[in-house]
Amino acid sequence: MKSIRKIDIHTHVRTGTGIKRMGTDTTFATPEELIGMYKIMGICKGVILPGINIECSDRIQSNEDVIHVIENYPEHFYWFCNIDPRMGKNSPNTDLSYFISYYKELGAKGVGEICCNLYFDDPYVENLFFHCEKNNMPVIFHIGHKIGECYGLVDDLGLPRLEKELQKYPDLKFLGHSQAFWSEISMDIDDETRKKCNTGKVIPGRVVELMRKYPNLCGDISAHSGYNALTRDPEFGYAFIEEFQDKLYFGTDICAPWDYPNLYNWLDEALKNNKISYSAYKKICYENAAILLEI
Repeated sequence: MKSIRKIDIHTHVRTGTGIKRMGTDTTFATPEELIGMYKIMGICKGVILPGINIECSDRIQSNEDVIHVIENYPEHFYWFCNIDPRMGKNSPNTDLSYFISYYKELGAKGVGEICCNLYFDDPYVENLFFHCEKNNMPVIFHIGHKIGECYGLVDDLGLPRLEKELQKYPDLKFLGHSQAFWSEISMDIDDETRKKCNTGKVIPGRVVELMRKYPNLCGDISAHSGYNALTRDPEFGYAFIEEFQDKLYFGTDICAPWDYPNLYNWLDEALKNNKISYSAYKKICYENAAILLEI
């Protein structure tokens, strides 16, 4: 069985080179650089996630910037809009549908990556979830481990705030992402180790429990966090892929040019070596995203 061309559910670009990313010697990838990387990795199209939150971006990016990229490269990219819950009137009662419905009309397929450094169940964040659910817009969220010196929606060990929101917004599809999310694939973590890429055998943890319990929780397996969750215990990873094949989405989380992730190779090798079924492979690499993006 041959590998198939993939949809990348999670990527970032900036037009032009611009300032280097703090702590690195690289800039964000340009659309042209990312397209070149996609050709090597066998990716047919990617979903650009705007970097609007000041907590996590060395170079702030508007939704309009991303619309401009889409207009220039429609054959290569889809996009999510990104809505900071403090937008508009800086109130937990702001009608965020005003923004979400506008960008949805312009082709946005969801909302994310949500990176504001607020608690997962903060009234501002709940207002955002309410309006995303109202507009039938799935969300990609990044979980952080604390308020301050960090980015992402903050949850406690065991993800109790995430569970609260899964219950409160059952018709909203949540795609989980980040190290603090994927570390909870195993039980053997604490407040310190949840921030790291852990190794060794997986003792099925809260992510497994919540994905089994809540139909609206899915997994964005991009970045090293998603890759590590699947590969630290390969036999567990293969079984996890089979069990949740309808809820997992291939992604890269590419930021820097020529920073190739390993997941695309690992999935291809898993298929080639009969470690995962062709059905699961197709769904994770392409079909689940095609359904989510309504293509």
